[in-house]
Amino acid sequence: MTDTRRVDAHEKVTGKAAYGTDRVPDGLAHAALATARVGRGRVSDVDTHAAEAVPGVLLVVTRFDAEELRGPGFIMGGGFSFQSLQPLLDDRIAYRGQPIALVVAETPVAATEAAELVTAAYEPEPVAVHLDAAGATTLVQEEAIPLPFLADIKVGDADAAVDASPVRIDRTYEHAAQHAVPMELNGAVVEWRDGTLVVHEGTQNAAAVRHGLAQQLGLDAEHIEVRSPYVGGGFGQKNSLQPHLAPLALVSRRLGRPVKLVLTRAQTFHNGSFRPATRHRVRLGADAAGKILAAVHEVDQQTSRHDLFPAMHTEVTSRLYGFEAFRGRHRLVQTDVQTPGYMRAPFESSAMFAFESAVDELAYATGQDPVALRLANDTMTDSVSGRPFSTRFLAECLRRGAERFGWAGRDPAPGSMRADDGSLVGWGVAAGNYPGNVAPAVAHLTAGADGRVTVAVDGHEMGQGIRSAIALLVANDLGIAVRDIEVRVGDTRVAPQHLTAGSWGTATALPAVHAGLRELRKHLNAADTGAVDVAAAVGRAGHPVEVEVATVGAGQGPEVVEQSKAGHLAIAGPVYPEFATFSWVAHFVEVRVEPTTCRIRVPRVVSVVDCGRVASPVTAASQVRGGVIWGIGGALREESLADPGRGGFLNATLEEYPVMVNADVHRIDVDFVDRPDFRFNPVGVKGLGEVSMVGVAAAVANAVHHATGRRHHRLPIRLEDVL
Repeated sequence: MTDTRRVDAHEKVTGKAAYGTDRVPDGLAHAALATARVGRGRVSDVDTHAAEAVPGVLLVVTRFDAEELRGPGFIMGGGFSFQSLQPLLDDRIAYRGQPIALVVAETPVAATEAAELVTAAYEPEPVAVHLDAAGATTLVQEEAIPLPFLADIKVGDADAAVDASPVRIDRTYEHAAQHAVPMELNGAVVEWRDGTLVVHEGTQNAAAVRHGLAQQLGLDAEHIEVRSPYVGGGFGQKNSLQPHLAPLALVSRRLGRPVKLVLTRAQTFHNGSFRPATRHRVRLGADAAGKILAAVHEVDQQTSRHDLFPAMHTEVTSRLYGFEAFRGRHRLVQTDVQTPGYMRAPFESSAMFAFESAVDELAYATGQDPVALRLANDTMTDSVSGRPFSTRFLAECLRRGAERFGWAGRDPAPGSMRADDGSLVGWGVAAGNYPGNVAPAVAHLTAGADGRVTVAVDGHEMGQGIRSAIALLVANDLGIAVRDIEVRVGDTRVAPQHLTAGSWGTATALPAVHAGLRELRKHLNAADTGAVDVAAAVGRAGHPVEVEVATVGAGQGPEVVEQSKAGHLAIAGPVYPEFATFSWVAHFVEVRVEPTTCRIRVPRVVSVVDCGRVASPVTAASQVRGGVIWGIGGALREESLADPGRGGFLNATLEEYPVMVNADVHRIDVDFVDRPDFRFNPVGVKGLGEVSMVGVAAAVANAVHHATGRRHHRLPIRLEDVL
């Protein structure tokens, strides 16, 4: 029987797994950043004398020459970085916390002390950090970024259909900015070895790091190696080149020794991407029985002054139910922050909070059970493209979740259910979906005389268990033990390492490995199926057997492989030539509201997911539980508070940015439909990591309404909102 446990668990719990900044090469120097203390303006002078006088300081740099350090380009504009702005190139300050100096010293203590002694004089300018702030600029996205995949979604005349509907819901919902705060801080160790730049960094996109640095430093990418075998949590914040890397490489070359930089927690709040603040207006039109006739979803999303971070909220809400008419609209609000980014379920979580809250309001307005109303609006066709869904088992998720949760015992009247201690009890439900995307991948498989198989493939291990999924696929295919399989990911020496994000990591890597296994069997002269005696087959060949394959998604041409090898995004989906693909989920949540303090607890959650074939049961269940915990935190705890006067984020520490902790997490019951989607790929897998979070916040908010009778249109829901 195949061992389905996490294959790299031993390395992680014993400390053998080496993360990016765990490396300590000989002669290592340490770097620290000094950052701007205004939210916008210019630096008129930087005083580094006190910093340079600190014992052990080797170098203080306040400006790099444009010839030695070029811009990285925004990853969503054909570049490589999470933002186009490269600090330390000029005197402009675009956001509070932007680096104004880089200090290198013999020890981290000396570097930190010196960085704190760097002072600057500024010419400040007015700051706008909120959606409604004076000075913020609002742009219509489809006009500002005229790309087909970012155009507003329009099916039929949704506005007229809503206006003509017997039942109408028209609500505005607000979602606060949030930060990912992964356990592993942003940072890197860089060193030069015989003319080759070697970068150790926790990244989800080693290819962008490699080619972005090549562009910035004027190097051939062949002379850059990026190694990221483990990432201590990415969640989108590490999905591209970070602005500190190229300056770090330059000071390392100047000093002729390796340099390490680890950002402080507060610096990750100001120099890493984040989930932007959004405002959603949702209009639903339905008949008296709750059949949704039309929907309108309009979104205002925060972005930076220097980049237009594209919004894609309606990509999921337009496909959730069987709409005859739908209109989406995205507007971008330019503010004085670093460029936001793809924090887990970046658009989908906030979009589904708004949309599934409105659907719940529709259920009450029509007197329908919230689960029954959702089932009545189910569909097997993508209303936007007109194509069938490759698979869609949302109805089964809802039915199975309702049964496991005990939904039939729910009293629909708000405020009608109480626990033995007098707490108000609320039960809420929400559905969710996430696009099924895929990217090209290169897989290299080697079978050795000892019977072991090494798999090197595009992918990054951020804790989601991609090694486990790959190892289990190989073990089940060849009939060998998991312990006889080595998986190498996150290393540009073995594969291009296209971005792993957007829940396409498993659906990208596994088809490539599957194709590699087909080739490996041919070279081993083995049958197409069944167990293989790898050692014997290699022995007959007389040498280790190696194969390499490249795979692409449906409708993609071979040219996207070269695009990926050049470090650029090469994503397909969710609409393919003959079908559309999404993952689906249903969340059922119980909340308890203490009658005196009104503190909200979440004692149990049931989540049922349709993610195609479950490639790794242990890590898949862990992914869902993690997504649910994040969703609860987003509903009840997390908010990045911006300073309207000085810019920046006020609560940029884990002391003041409350994430979920063990005491907040209770029973989370996870189930999977586990039906392969062979139309999507030959392995039958779809995405899981992101969809697991989508809809959780809505289910929590709907449960709070059921408990108290009060609707909440802004997240997070705080005590004062319930009192």
